[in-house]
Amino acid sequence: MIRRNSSKTKGFKLSISTRRASYVEFIPQFLTTDRATILGYLIKSAEGDVTTEQRNAWLAQIDILHASLSSTHNGIICFEFIIPRIGKRADNIIKIGNQIIVLEFKVGATRYDNKDCRQVIDYALDLANFYEACHQATITPILVATNAPDSSQNLSFTETGVRPTALANKHSLRTLLHQILPKFITTIQDDLRWLASRYQPTPTIIEASQALYRGHDVTEISHSEAGADNLGATTTAITQAIEQAKAKNRKVIILVSGVPGAGKTLAGLNLVCQRHKTDADDKEHAVFLSGNGPLVKVLQEALARDEVTQAAAHNLKSNKESAHCKAKAFIQNVHHFRDDNLATLEAPVERVVVFDEAQRAWNQAQASKFMQKKRGQSDFNQSEPDFLIGVMNRHVDWAAIVCLIGGGQEINTGEAGLEEWLCALRDNYLHWEIYMPSHINTQEYLPHFDITTLGNRVTQNPALHLSVSLRSFRAERLSTAVSAIMSTDSHLAQIELAAVLPRFPIVITRSLAQGKAWVEQRARGSERYGLLASSGARRLKPLGINMDTPIDPCHWFLNDETDVRSSYYLEDAASEFDAQGLELDWTVVVWDGDLIHKPGSWIYRAFKGTRWQNINEKSAQKYRLNAYRVLLTRARQGMAIVIPEGDPNDPTRLPEFYDSTWRYFLELGLPILRDEYIHSEEWQATGTSTTETLDQTVISLE
Repeated sequence: MIRRNSSKTKGFKLSISTRRASYVEFIPQFLTTDRATILGYLIKSAEGDVTTEQRNAWLAQIDILHASLSSTHNGIICFEFIIPRIGKRADNIIKIGNQIIVLEFKVGATRYDNKDCRQVIDYALDLANFYEACHQATITPILVATNAPDSSQNLSFTETGVRPTALANKHSLRTLLHQILPKFITTIQDDLRWLASRYQPTPTIIEASQALYRGHDVTEISHSEAGADNLGATTTAITQAIEQAKAKNRKVIILVSGVPGAGKTLAGLNLVCQRHKTDADDKEHAVFLSGNGPLVKVLQEALARDEVTQAAAHNLKSNKESAHCKAKAFIQNVHHFRDDNLATLEAPVERVVVFDEAQRAWNQAQASKFMQKKRGQSDFNQSEPDFLIGVMNRHVDWAAIVCLIGGGQEINTGEAGLEEWLCALRDNYLHWEIYMPSHINTQEYLPHFDITTLGNRVTQNPALHLSVSLRSFRAERLSTAVSAIMSTDSHLAQIELAAVLPRFPIVITRSLAQGKAWVEQRARGSERYGLLASSGARRLKPLGINMDTPIDPCHWFLNDETDVRSSYYLEDAASEFDAQGLELDWTVVVWDGDLIHKPGSWIYRAFKGTRWQNINEKSAQKYRLNAYRVLLTRARQGMAIVIPEGDPNDPTRLPEFYDSTWRYFLELGLPILRDEYIHSEEWQATGTSTTETLDQTVISLE
């Protein structure tokens, strides 16, 4: 073992640290380094000009840490430690052995603000979830409000994971650190390995779009347990196909499939960002198009807000209106793109278009009906895929279309699926080359289409299928488990759920209040949670959920817990239309009588007027089933499924409408959530810890 303060370590430089933080040093050497030298490192590493306020804050921080640490603390200290997924820097990280301290300083603060507490625990959770060297560490987030009063601490939790946030002022920090930090020696190699450890984030699509928009590459923000390799291979395959089309003046359509949450939207956003970065002469335009109105609104708003925030952080000017205009040029609603190109026969400025959720494009009947009623186009007789390919076909030389397609994701009347795109290519665009995944010829994607009718212009590439779900970094097999549940294959569902449950808690309950309490206790920091219900769930009103009242997706998905319109309030439920393509950390999925399990199949219903009616049309049945498939795959960290008990005195909410579905989920082996555990002291302790296994003291089987 090598002591940090031995002669062998004097002058030892942690050059690798520059990738992680502005300043990194062994604690004994930090204690003997004067404040001016440390400040010089911080100023040199800063982006842009450093304000006087920031200089003074750093100096106060250095002085407090000099007074709070001792030479017996043999570890390392980091200043301005980068947290890439969040896009911020933690003020300090202290590592000694298996103990990690995350410090957030609020110099001059006289109180411990809840917002600041969330900030520091967000840093700690990010390290625990995504920084490989922290997976088995004990992490303590500490908020240091320098002028606040003393605060009592509860540091009894000692398991691997993230402790509750501790509070300290400039005087009490020393005592707190001496309570937490061990006094033993580890090797230099151990600390170097920790600094060099892989950061493997799984951002939400909102976080990912912001990072890509700022100029990051998809490989920088992707969790790489097979998923990033898959995503990287897909990105390469798409890019190669486009470059070949460009070099040979050909037109090409590229079909990209994937399981829910596998990163199809991320791949499309990354492609558009890459082509914007490499398009120096501005002759090649690329755009991301989606028919998913809520997704487009949320991403546009998120990009605009982030641009304003980033500009303010660097003392630059940016207004929301101009930021919105830029975001709209990057991400557009496909229907606006369609309408713009109805007014002209000229080729669009875009050479590369990415259609997200292309399976939701309208068939001819739905497109013609809409165009006649809403756009006055009485002679419109094309499907939406036929028209959109025709728009890009106006280019005289090359063009590329990328279709991002999810199997089993059609959720609305007239959504045509992949087959409509291939029918248009077969019947009207014989010169277009087609790239598709090798496995695409399945019942899930092509129940009626024969791909041999496309001739020899098809290139099949397995890299064009994203098979690993990235939405939940805790359960990559969640989507396959949900598919098995929806197919009513209880044996397969039990197998898949057995692989999911150890790290991804799913609980069932008859009580909406229990489901809400469970996610509120589980969520930490700014982890987002919310209510989800089917658009056909029209008899949840007695529970306080009115699916006839639309949410504002921007407020619901982006605003914080102080806004009653946000998902955090657990008052307004998002439907499959609001949530498709987006995600939350924790969800409460509320089941209604629009989908009732019976042995081996489902009963599909719609509420009309004053009573339920059976849905007999196959396509409408598919939409209802897919609605619940979408709802059950929105969570990143866990979900509660609420199946109400019904009311024997209400003919629209009879218990038998819900009991058979409840028995099905019991058969699958999902744990029942019990109220007495939520409110117990034992639950309070476990509910605030990050654990790798489902806590069986919280839930149990009947």
